[in-house]
Amino acid sequence: MFPHPALPVIGRGREMETPSVRRATASGRSRFRGTGGTTLVLPSMLMFGVIVASSGLLLMIEKGILAEVKPLPLHPSGGQLTSWRRIGNSRAASATEDVGDQVRQDIRNRTIYTMCRQKNMPHSIWDLSAGHRRTLLKHILVSDKYQFLYCYVPKVACSNWKRILKVLDGVLENVNVKLKMDHKQDLVFLSDMKPDEIRYRLKHYFKFLFVRNPMERLLSAYRNKFGEIKEYQLKYGVEIIKRYRKNPEKTLGDDVTFSEFLQYLLDEEVERMNEHWMPIYNLCQPCAMMYNFIGSYERLHEDANYVLETVQTPSFIRFPERQAWYKPVTAETLNYYLCNTPRWLIEELLPKYILDFSLFAYPLPNITNEFCRQ
Repeated sequence: MFPHPALPVIGRGREMETPSVRRATASGRSRFRGTGGTTLVLPSMLMFGVIVASSGLLLMIEKGILAEVKPLPLHPSGGQLTSWRRIGNSRAASATEDVGDQVRQDIRNRTIYTMCRQKNMPHSIWDLSAGHRRTLLKHILVSDKYQFLYCYVPKVACSNWKRILKVLDGVLENVNVKLKMDHKQDLVFLSDMKPDEIRYRLKHYFKFLFVRNPMERLLSAYRNKFGEIKEYQLKYGVEIIKRYRKNPEKTLGDDVTFSEFLQYLLDEEVERMNEHWMPIYNLCQPCAMMYNFIGSYERLHEDANYVLETVQTPSFIRFPERQAWYKPVTAETLNYYLCNTPRWLIEELLPKYILDFSLFAYPLPNITNEFCRQ
């Protein structure tokens, strides 16, 4: 982990110096050990310092600039720093982009370049441990017909992308067919292929993924899995309640609090996490996979339709509209949950998701007393 000054948005000065937080930080170092004795790749103090310094990120955090910038598309921009993953998207270089957009793009491109060129970071999927590579390959969907690879991330519209893949393969008539999604059947995963077949597709196919604000994604997973899905309530909810309540009564696991859920994530090893709350970095390995395009949930339809045009799918295929029953996570809802969660819990959890925040240019959550009073 890194020392508290690396999280300036959360608190300053004495707010960050409580003995309990210091003790928890020291004891938390062992949590980030992977299988086989290898250490999970997290930014060291030096590495994260390089990232924060890039483009004056620290200054912008301290001044609250990033907290005010709305989530923006993750299109690669021009310049030498991003020539290795440029895709020629004219929208990214549009003169109509505002200053905030340019700042966020610059920060994202510099942090990805700076982080991924470090010697101890994986530079191909074959540099990954067997466990990490297995997780990655299981999350990459293949379209041989349109020659693309899509790393799906749960709670980032992956169900709709799977619908599109099934339409492209002729399994579904159209993307708006109302039926329960089977997340495995009639889909081809890179993990199903032999090493030579994997290498060929990695070299020649268009590769993309979609990302989302880490805390928003966690809240979406919490509300969906513990508020609507009985299977998750019984498998995870019951365990969480028994683990974190002093006098747990008989429960069906449907009343897990958000704080209890975050405490569970804090204590869980990243490699053992369910895919719905595993960090995007661990699912899709953006340093080991040189993605041609990183779309964002915040510009879902624009970015998705850009991908469909790029891989030259039939013109009638467009990304599905949001289902009427879907309840989106608004900024107000996210702020409410975060401001009613113990601050120390969020402070200690952030290091597990710091690569998702830093690499994909999402601002750290603002849970200062001043902000939450508003």
